Amino acid sequence: MKLPHRRRFLHLAASTVAMPAALRGARADTYPARPIRLVVGFAPGGGNDITARLMAQWLSEHLGQPLVIENRPGAGTNVATEAVVNATPDGYTILFVSPAAAINATLYEKLNFNFIRDLTPIAGIMSIPNVMVVNPSVPAKTVPEFIAYAKANPGKVNVASPGVGTSVHLAAELFKMMTGVDMVHVAYKGSAPSLTDLLGGQVQVSFATMPASIEFIRSGRLRALAVTTATRSPVLPDVPTVGEFVPGYEVSTWYGLCARAGTPAEAIAKINNEINAALADPTMKVRLADLGGIPIAGSPGDFGKLIADETEKWAKVIRRAGIRAE
Repeated sequence: MKLPHRRRFLHLAASTVAMPAALRGARADTYPARPIRLVVGFAPGGGNDITARLMAQWLSEHLGQPLVIENRPGAGTNVATEAVVNATPDGYTILFVSPAAAINATLYEKLNFNFIRDLTPIAGIMSIPNVMVVNPSVPAKTVPEFIAYAKANPGKVNVASPGVGTSVHLAAELFKMMTGVDMVHVAYKGSAPSLTDLLGGQVQVSFATMPASIEFIRSGRLRALAVTTATRSPVLPDVPTVGEFVPGYEVSTWYGLCARAGTPAEAIAKINNEINAALADPTMKVRLADLGGIPIAGSPGDFGKLIADETEKWAKVIRRAGIRAE
């Protein structure tokens, strides 16, 4: 009997590391024998691209072959994903993965791939909090005060995001669902213009990513009300979590690597081992912490479970909010 895609995805991820060492190692000493292409579904310069380049540098040094970054932005990372789905499953084309992989499964009505069916997890890299930030002109200084302010001004509070279906947008939609506040979503084409208008007061609040907002918070140009992760961030230890006031609320931006389904187990295992070694390295830990990141080391199965769980979580939010890709 054919397993559903989620169960099959987790089964394949687990079997990658469960396979006997003798089989995994049969060709491990020959991989990689040429450069590896790392496809990134974002333009150069953003948090995703910076993280991908950090990992690519480490892997290049420790695998003995160059990792070539190929930026393929477009269609909310679907262009990059499709490029990897259509590549030869030989371990020489891998995909940099973000929450878009989980979100797009429901956000887009028609895709030329099924992420969970067509890709196999390699490793998680790190998770990053989003931060609930407001323009200083907003009188609320805490999450409860903001909820009261928004309920006193229904439909008058504008919440900015870098685009429809981004993790920033869905963090706001989840907040709306769990608190009952009425906010107007304003979608921009990227983090920079959304934060520019937040700084200017044209919009009042955003659930911005940590890398995009941290310097504005430190300078006092934006006020951080809460982080969206389950625990407080070491980068902003005095800032509470949303969940401290809205029980059960949790949103993380996370990064990792996947490859096309059918990629040899020894290639998956070798990259996974090197990623976990990177995440244990003190210098790399500091560099990731500077981005607000928390390492999420583990097996391919661990990362596969994260993707599957996030896909189910965001499907419920997207369907309930009636969100569709523009």
